[in-house]
Amino acid sequence: MSESRPAAVIILAAGEGRRMKSRTPKVLHSLCGRTMLGHVLAAVSELDPEELVVVAGHGRQQVSEEAGRQAPRARVVVQEEQLGTGHAVRMVTEALGVPHGTVVVTYADMPLLRGQTLRELAGRHSAAGNAVTVLTARGDAAGYGRIVRDAGGGFVRIVEESDATPAELAIDEYNSGCYAFDGELLADAIKRLTTDNNQNQEYLTDVLEILREAGHTIGTVLAADVAEIKGINDRVQLAAARRVLNDRILDRCMRGGVTITDPASTWVDITVAIGQDAEIRPQTQLQGRTAIGAGARVGPGCTLEDTVVGEDATVLYAVCRQAEIGPGATVGPFAYLRPGSTVERDAHVGTYVEVKNSVIGAGAKVPHLTYVGDAHIGERSNIGAGTIFANYDGVAKHHTTVGHDAFIGSDTVLVAPLIVGDGAYTAAGSAITEDVPPGALGIARGRQHNSEGWVERNREGSRSAQAASQARAAQLARGGDSPEPRTALQARGDHPPETLVD
Repeated sequence: MSESRPAAVIILAAGEGRRMKSRTPKVLHSLCGRTMLGHVLAAVSELDPEELVVVAGHGRQQVSEEAGRQAPRARVVVQEEQLGTGHAVRMVTEALGVPHGTVVVTYADMPLLRGQTLRELAGRHSAAGNAVTVLTARGDAAGYGRIVRDAGGGFVRIVEESDATPAELAIDEYNSGCYAFDGELLADAIKRLTTDNNQNQEYLTDVLEILREAGHTIGTVLAADVAEIKGINDRVQLAAARRVLNDRILDRCMRGGVTITDPASTWVDITVAIGQDAEIRPQTQLQGRTAIGAGARVGPGCTLEDTVVGEDATVLYAVCRQAEIGPGATVGPFAYLRPGSTVERDAHVGTYVEVKNSVIGAGAKVPHLTYVGDAHIGERSNIGAGTIFANYDGVAKHHTTVGHDAFIGSDTVLVAPLIVGDGAYTAAGSAITEDVPPGALGIARGRQHNSEGWVERNREGSRSAQAASQARAAQLARGGDSPEPRTALQARGDHPPETLVD
């Protein structure tokens, strides 16, 4: 085993976290796309330890399942009773035996801790040959155990806040809760812990005093970034940590060539990938496994979850979940792409359009006020305003295929299962229930009947009746009876029945 590779990393995740006031175990609360436990598992994985152990207690089933999802090789040790941090580590040594080499101990409620900080801790511990090395910080120490030193600056002990004297409470150097131990010395000292303290618990910090009194060397490493070692105990602290982590992610993106117009209103999960020259505009959230291609423009006002956006595409005021948007495509404003939606190269999905489990072919247009469900729309086809793909019969979902270069008239209902052939048209206002062959015009609507004088007879005295009377009088003055019927205009070919609004 390499000297720089720890024999084990132990993550303490047994606490209930009562201050979170939640049914969810504290370490399973999420920030920036991962649970707190998930962030810590990602950080410690950079050390590549021989053994990775998670100590679970409260919510053990949920914690164990999350550990398995995030780090399949992690072993879970259950702390049946939460009797202190020392007791938790003792459960590990009793269950797995004495580790030979460096053992790193950290907490699952420290999601800002970086892998590089833990590597430095383990590396300096190994190089110095210490019995234990403590990661410390300086600043506001409220809530943390204080580092007590002798007159020469040597480490003496860690005193918990509840047990500290007024003089000790004034100390500004405090314990992070992260340690690198010599595994054999840890396993021996952990058996000698007592509960002689105000909390009647076995403190892991007491191991340090035991080792020091036995003549072993105790070292410290001062954390460069105090934020890294902040534990999360309530939702206020969780929100603060989320802000810090999001700022880190945005900083990395911007330094990698991404434009973030307004970092204060932009939220990006740690699992998101963004290409160079992409622009993320204000009030945008990128979640899960979302990937944004080079040169794409997303926002303002977008939420994308597990969505792929191609190069140079534009997404504006849209919600997209588990969708794929091709290069050069445009989505929005005010569009909703549901799971299984694909918008191919240079296609357009416009205002107040909802798409579900459908393919919008390359260069096709669905400009506005349309629902597309369980459909395939061919290349360069145009879907008129107000079109509904009626895909559900109350029992099962059915599929509609629209061929390439087809034109669907405004306010058309396409009742699945259905095929509209290549180059076919449907007349505006039609309810299409049968296949339309390639190049054909599908018309399915009732003949219009005008009841002359109805308003004047049935709405006497209304403004509509007055307007009708005035218009009729003007027509008579011109010597005409009424406007020429639309059917006559159609017969002359002035207005084709398939008129679209695109």
